Amino acid sequence: MTEAIAGIRIPDSEAAAEATRVVADTTPPLIFHHSRRVFLFGVLRAGLLGLEPDPELLYIAAMFHDIGLVSPFSEATQRFEIDGADHARRFLLDRGGSKQAAELVWTAIALHTTPGIPTRMAPEIAAVQLGVHVDAVGAGLDELPPDLVTDIIASHPRGDFKREFLQATYDGIKDRPDTTYGTVNADVLAHFRPDYHRPSMVDRVLDSPWTS
Repeated sequence: MTEAIAGIRIPDSEAAAEATRVVADTTPPLIFHHSRRVFLFGVLRAGLLGLEPDPELLYIAAMFHDIGLVSPFSEATQRFEIDGADHARRFLLDRGGSKQAAELVWTAIALHTTPGIPTRMAPEIAAVQLGVHVDAVGAGLDELPPDLVTDIIASHPRGDFKREFLQATYDGIKDRPDTTYGTVNADVLAHFRPDYHRPSMVDRVLDSPWTS
């Protein structure tokens, strides 16, 4: 039976179903519910803006967008967004997905915390960030029909999301603080670790080996 929440059909292709299983099995309920809400809110926000993302690619990108917080997926020390993006790209390619689709999903995940850029890109990339912004900071929430928001939260409860999400983000980046330079993740480190010295672009320029 096709699953629908708030009138939105949940993609049920083999890849989408497997993505659901992977995220459910490897992340805490907080991340699983957040990821599903990102898809649902992303669909709603995209619709209001006249965007038509591919539902399956949007779903896979939304489901994997925070999986890099749970465990690094590469031996390299890199941003958690890149870990998740790399994992999602391999996931799609291993299941016969096209290179174009895999790169689209990679970009949506890699840029989901980067302000100002995703919404100028492909609908799938834009919709992931739009969904993230609704669920994480409430951006655009007032534009969504309250009854649909209620349906989504009933299916994927928020619980103590604000506190637990910040903690989960910190837990996912605390051992690789250098990767947060120039990102919103540095804000999270500074919140939990008062002695954290946030690298500054000004310092990097002034301390460079150039004499002038």
